[in-house]
Amino acid sequence: MIKENLNVVRATLPDNVTLIAVSKTKPVEDLQEAYDAGQRIFGENKALEMRDKHQVLPDDIKWHFIGHLQTNKIKYIAPFVTLIHSIDSASLLDAVNKEAAKNNRVIDCLLQFHIAQEDTKFGLDMEEAKNMIESDNFKKMNNVRIVGVMGMATFTDDVNQVRNEFKTLKNIFDTLKDNYFKDDSFKEISMGMSDDYPIAIEEGATMVRVGSKIFGARNYANI
Repeated sequence: MIKENLNVVRATLPDNVTLIAVSKTKPVEDLQEAYDAGQRIFGENKALEMRDKHQVLPDDIKWHFIGHLQTNKIKYIAPFVTLIHSIDSASLLDAVNKEAAKNNRVIDCLLQFHIAQEDTKFGLDMEEAKNMIESDNFKKMNNVRIVGVMGMATFTDDVNQVRNEFKTLKNIFDTLKDNYFKDDSFKEISMGMSDDYPIAIEEGATMVRVGSKIFGARNYANI
């Protein structure tokens, strides 16, 4: 079913939108099935789980970290992670920069913004982002590259609310692009999941994070 599910999702995506198969809690067999169906980008939210899967799955997989990242876990993914979606504080970015330097890498990162009307979601506000970007410390970070933004909409059936939250993230992206990141590498807007990614695409998403529509419901027993 995973191959069929992937094909259904892919058929709904424009060419300019990247699909991240959210494989958290799923066994490596499921990821291998998706890989065999042509998927190469996978999203995980636990550093140790990502490390363990990376060790046994094909080398050409691009691993995206999409969850709340603890600073003491960065070291487990710094040698190989392709993109960290969830930079939600200056201290976290500083810690990623240090671990990237130890591995002689430049790690691409997205700034995560709090756009939902839910206290449980992590993320920066614009003032925090500006303070970080304008800081002397940020200017010295040579081992991270900010390539865009990420956000999660409120878990609600109110389509207009979800759409407005995605519009907010697109506006944040545009503001940062105009004022701070004028180079071509700053281009990604990661928003939209299984239930709302079509709306996210309409509002400018360049990356969507789809899990249950590909792999089925999460297996919480594996968390």
